[in-house]
Amino acid sequence: MQQTLTNQIAIVTGASSGIGTGVAISLAAAGATVVVNHSSASSLENAQAVLKTITDAGGTGMTAQCDVTNEDEVEKMFADTVDIYGTVDILINNAGLQRDAKFEDMTLKQWQTVIDVNLTGQFLCARAAIREFLRRGPRPEVSKATGKIICMSSVHEVIPWAGHINYASSKGAIKMFMQSLAQEYGDRMIRVNSICPGAIQTPINTDAWNTPKALNSLMTLIPYNRIGQPEDVGNLAVFLASDLSDYITGASIFIDGGMTVFESFSTGG
Repeated sequence: MQQTLTNQIAIVTGASSGIGTGVAISLAAAGATVVVNHSSASSLENAQAVLKTITDAGGTGMTAQCDVTNEDEVEKMFADTVDIYGTVDILINNAGLQRDAKFEDMTLKQWQTVIDVNLTGQFLCARAAIREFLRRGPRPEVSKATGKIICMSSVHEVIPWAGHINYASSKGAIKMFMQSLAQEYGDRMIRVNSICPGAIQTPINTDAWNTPKALNSLMTLIPYNRIGQPEDVGNLAVFLASDLSDYITGASIFIDGGMTVFESFSTGG
């Protein structure tokens, strides 16, 4: 991969599995030093494995345990990163989860857990990143932008999803969150965008692809006729974090094999 992110420091939340792992590895391959965030002691082993993949390939980074819903832990992760590496250039706001239920059966805890991680976690991390970008100011020797934030959204910021109302609501909110940040800080040369994955082969959606029947059913929603991989999202994250995309901010970029063109209507609906 072209070294487009050399001498830049990236924090990737939720990097110990799934899309976060793919993004972390791709950023490192592009030259970034990557902070592999994981949420708890139980995910440390996975985070260390991701870091080993990075370092074995010649990259650099560290792991950082942080619950993105905890303000003190978020502030410490950023402070530790600045202490060790001097600054932060890129935030990948990736940490997210699902707690699915029919709406009439959904508990307040299921609702709140998803909103806390998927939305409030992005707020806390983005706020810490913005504060660091403003404190440090531009670094034109490494990037045209003062800082880059990439929010991990979903096709479900535009596609309603019955049975997953908490998740879809959190992703719809991320769209306005991202665009408002891009609007507020564009004059400081801070770029904020969203990646909106469709079906990506990760542990969060195993039921959708782990049998031939499930995978065949999924393909009816995807014109490109394959399930996405974490490295697909990683490649897009590298582009959005690099100067190649310097004029892109406030954008939701869909990476979904065409899911948002609604394959089910290909024969007239």
